[in-house]
Amino acid sequence: MRKITPHKDRPMKHIFIRVPEDVLEDLKRIAPLKGMGGYQALIKFYISQGLRKDLRELWEAEHGRVETVLTECGIDPDQRQEILNRLKEDPSSGVDVPV
Repeated sequence: MRKITPHKDRPMKHIFIRVPEDVLEDLKRIAPLKGMGGYQALIKFYISQGLRKDLRELWEAEHGRVETVLTECGIDPDQRQEILNRLKEDPSSGVDVPV
């Protein structure tokens, strides 16, 4: 699975978005309160939070029944947990489950 870990050496891409002026002013006011260097860092933080939530939901939708199926097949709880842990670590799935 892909880890969503902030690395300073990750390639970055410039994007341009239009944001209402009042929202931008609010972001500028909130950023220092959240310990952010500026509003852009706060925007990236908010995007990251939403993305992690959505990736977790995606993983659960794709793998949510795994534990039920393993239980129905009589797999013991320790083995079920090991299987679920391995699924979370599998780089081929392309999705990381934030823990």
